[in-house]
Amino acid sequence: MKRTLSLTLALTLALTLTACGGGSATTPAPVESTAPITESAVPSEEVVLTGVEDGVLTVAMECAYAPYNWTQSDDSNGAVPIVNNPGSYANGYDVTIAKKIAEANNWDLEIMALEWDGLNAALKSGTVDMVIAGQSMTSERMAEVDMAGPYFYATIVCVTKAGSEQDGVMGVSELTGTCTAQTGTIWYDTCLPQIENAEMMPQAETAPAMIMAVESGTVDFICTDMPTAMGACATYGDLVILDFAGSGDDFDVSDEEINIGLSVRKGNATLLDAANAVLSGMTADDFNTLMNEAIAVQPEI
Repeated sequence: MKRTLSLTLALTLALTLTACGGGSATTPAPVESTAPITESAVPSEEVVLTGVEDGVLTVAMECAYAPYNWTQSDDSNGAVPIVNNPGSYANGYDVTIAKKIAEANNWDLEIMALEWDGLNAALKSGTVDMVIAGQSMTSERMAEVDMAGPYFYATIVCVTKAGSEQDGVMGVSELTGTCTAQTGTIWYDTCLPQIENAEMMPQAETAPAMIMAVESGTVDFICTDMPTAMGACATYGDLVILDFAGSGDDFDVSDEEINIGLSVRKGNATLLDAANAVLSGMTADDFNTLMNEAIAVQPEI
């Protein structure tokens, strides 16, 4: 009887093991975890640093674009040291605006001198926190960076030598001869192509090079904005401004192309809001007054 019971138990055990571990059995479905998902396990959007966590606002500009910005050898008239050019100081309208934003937020201010084409690249890489450099608020530029402002309302004019064939011209359609403007600006890309009877020469790399082109007679006239033209005429007494505003024969430009703004990295709401908070408390007359003050103390271009 014990032998029969043993055989029965052995057979039952064998059948049980076959059902649990045999190759022909169906694999149980995995059990879903009920553990909560932690925040670190969820992908998050890129965090945009403000850049002023250290209490320092780093602003980039050319430092070669009077009266917006320029380089000088001392700290006279409130100039600020240029961090990447020891012994040199930056001054001008852009520096004044940068100081107002820094002071309103209790940030220290440092200025970095960069070439025009490298300004936004430095901003996007985090090398600088803000660009204040006389940039037009175009849709193309605002696709790359966020812009606060306007911090100046500019008008487009031309500059020529006094007594030249261009002196006294009353409208865009009357302009003839050779012309140029600074690279990467609406002056060269948008305005000069509207002059049917003029010959566009290669673009100037900088604003001073553009001004020297007309002063030296390399071109008959240049296209720029009013502050830059006023600064040029303050340095060179033989230059005159051709302003076609109200003539009905002016350059066709939009507000976004002539309004001047400052740039911050995309998504940097902290700096964008800080800049707009300062600028919103200023009027066009305030801007013009500060610009005239800059022109009065600018060095020779």
